[in-house]
Amino acid sequence: MPAIAFAPEIHTTSARPTTAAPLQPVATLANVTKRYGATTALDGLSLALRPGEIVALLGPNGAGKSTAVRLLLGLISASTGAASVFGSDPRDPSTRSRIGAMLQVARLPETLRVREHLDLFRSYYPRPLPMEEIVRIAQLDGIQGRFFSQLSGGQKQRVLFGLALCGDPDLIMLDEPSVGMDIEARRGLWQQIRTLADRGKTVLLTTHYLEEADALAHRIIVINKGRIVSEGTPSEIKSRSAGRKISCRTDLDIEYLRTLPSVTSVERNRDTVVVTAGEAESVVRVMLLQDAALSNLEIASPALEDAFLALTSSR
Repeated sequence: MPAIAFAPEIHTTSARPTTAAPLQPVATLANVTKRYGATTALDGLSLALRPGEIVALLGPNGAGKSTAVRLLLGLISASTGAASVFGSDPRDPSTRSRIGAMLQVARLPETLRVREHLDLFRSYYPRPLPMEEIVRIAQLDGIQGRFFSQLSGGQKQRVLFGLALCGDPDLIMLDEPSVGMDIEARRGLWQQIRTLADRGKTVLLTTHYLEEADALAHRIIVINKGRIVSEGTPSEIKSRSAGRKISCRTDLDIEYLRTLPSVTSVERNRDTVVVTAGEAESVVRVMLLQDAALSNLEIASPALEDAFLALTSSR
């Protein structure tokens, strides 16, 4: 279902609070549990988002990602624990005025033009971002006069990204923001997200494109069954997979290779052997000593996908 930008409640034009101190969290979930009847969506989950940070929240379907985002937006309440944004209740109008979001929840009216959608959302905020800035950041130049119904899937996503920016928010939540975009538009979106973080904005990203999380996130939080199973930089998360892959041509016996320290798997693909090992350099040294004719050697770092599957499939 297409995404929709999150609009705050209409409120008075009081002055915007100052941005949180650099090391203080912009938003937190503190030991939050959320139940829907007999189903526990979040189970004692705690997280913190800080200024200038891009955080990717990853997990399989049903892991609790959408519930966590909805709690931070004040759309639902926790069963136990607390959600806080800018030190306040996420439901407060003054807090909502500092949040922008794209959610996979509903459709926008198809009969409004792009410019009309932007004007409407800008009217919700006391100090909206200038129209020309929204158009530039969201790459909407040339389509402002078109009806929403006339746009491609990627163009609609860019409009929704623009709507999320209308209030010049300090916290931006993006749920699958690049769905339907071509490669050029996706890379352009990534650059704009990085620029927002460079300006001190906090971005919470949920995505099934693990390449996107790897390219953008300063920190990744992996959740499964309502709990955090891993947290760290993309490099740290990837290092927690089964290890790096050693690809080569060798006459060494596969069963012998499986006995080497830190080796977790060995596979043969035609004339190529692929060894997965936690300490790849040590394994390669042994292999070279034992097989002087070893050739076509390549060592590949683990992909985020490998780590993600390792972290979530066995839990």
